Amino acid sequence: MNIAIIGGGNLGKSIAQGLLANNFNASTITITRNRIERLADLKDQGIKVSNNNLEATANAAVVIIAVKPYKIAEILQEIDENISDDKIIVSVVSDFTIAEIENNLTNQPAVVRAMPNTASAVTESITCLASNGNTSDEDITVVANIFNSLGETIQINESLMDAATVLGACGIAYVLRFIRGMIQGGIEIGFDAQTATKIATQTVKGASELLLQKGNHPEAEIDKVTTPKGCTIAGLNEMEHQGFSSALIKGIKTSYDSISK
Repeated sequence: MNIAIIGGGNLGKSIAQGLLANNFNASTITITRNRIERLADLKDQGIKVSNNNLEATANAAVVIIAVKPYKIAEILQEIDENISDDKIIVSVVSDFTIAEIENNLTNQPAVVRAMPNTASAVTESITCLASNGNTSDEDITVVANIFNSLGETIQINESLMDAATVLGACGIAYVLRFIRGMIQGGIEIGFDAQTATKIATQTVKGASELLLQKGNHPEAEIDKVTTPKGCTIAGLNEMEHQGFSSALIKGIKTSYDSISK
């Protein structure tokens, strides 16, 4: 199955790298970008690179649109002549609905909105999927198989896609900012930057695996490390006094408000 990725920016490249990491045949993947020289690393791995969207989509069974929101309508109109009813259009563009995609196409292909994150590049993304009425179970399976190669997928109602963008895609930045804070704190209490980074990143990975594998609520795991009069509860209480949880919740809500206006 030929896959065309229209838009070789950070997310488009992450998707391509994730597919390669899961043994998708490089020769079946085409990725496009105006500045084609920035795709040299993918070209070296056998992926076809191009700055011609029409050529890239001509023989593609699945077309993944990974451009900026202000460009998607123009791109859809550009490739419209190649989009037949038997193709699958996958949009990873935020704030552009399935109905808007359909309005920019002559035919009626299966349309799936997908919201992965940049952890696709290391096959640890969570990708939320929403589809239109022309999408069969087989089409969903095809798309899920692509994005399962980048991590895990979950199907949601399209009305929750903005929320998925904030929690799953913007969420990468929130977590990285938290890790940066841990590293800075680690340096302040005596570690060098490299050691602090190793401890902080593995700690975050371990915390996530505890929840994923055990299925517990975070507070259940927190209780295991908060002993009476201990250093953990002292630190947690100070963070809460400074508005840690509140700031995070407000940040998520602010991001959501900015995308859903």
